[in-house]
Amino acid sequence: MSEPVTASVSAPVSALGGFRGDGLARIEEGPLQGMIALKGDLADAKIRNAATGVTGIDLPGPLEGTIEGDRGLAWMAPDELLLFVPYAEVSRTMGTLGRALRARHATVADMSDARAVFRLYGTGGREVLARLTPADMAPAAFRPGSFRRTRLAQVPAAIWCESNDRFGVICFRSVAVYVRDLLAAATAAPSADYFGRGG
Repeated sequence: MSEPVTASVSAPVSALGGFRGDGLARIEEGPLQGMIALKGDLADAKIRNAATGVTGIDLPGPLEGTIEGDRGLAWMAPDELLLFVPYAEVSRTMGTLGRALRARHATVADMSDARAVFRLYGTGGREVLARLTPADMAPAAFRPGSFRRTRLAQVPAAIWCESNDRFGVICFRSVAVYVRDLLAAATAAPSADYFGRGG
């Protein structure tokens, strides 16, 4: 009689296994990040309070977002927020939101495993993004606390500015290799005079 076969379940891993690159800016693929899309009437205090309650972050204005470590809250559209929570807390957070919004017309969706996150470190990060996105990356237009839904070359992405030397990128996990290659190429390219600094 043969022994029963036991399937092993491996722990979830990030899209690229922790990619890192260096050049004009340092690029790092972020670890697994809990991300929850919340759609509804953002004028409804119940919806606003649910979002801020589970993240511990103040409600952002249009085109803004605050990401502090693995928690954050970002404006995605007039009726949509993106909530950042620790990956291990997604299930519990979804339950909390479901209970808080039971009587509200709102949609809550776990996007964690559908997306990949990259971080750019160094003042050159702004220039790297400027080479890839049509969004205005000038310091006056893309300040700390800015969050944009845009594209990088041919794919949709969201980008944000934590400080003048820290930036973030979210893309679909299915195009993570493409975005990694875009960022790596832009980081390796010779510096240009994008913002009047010379190169």
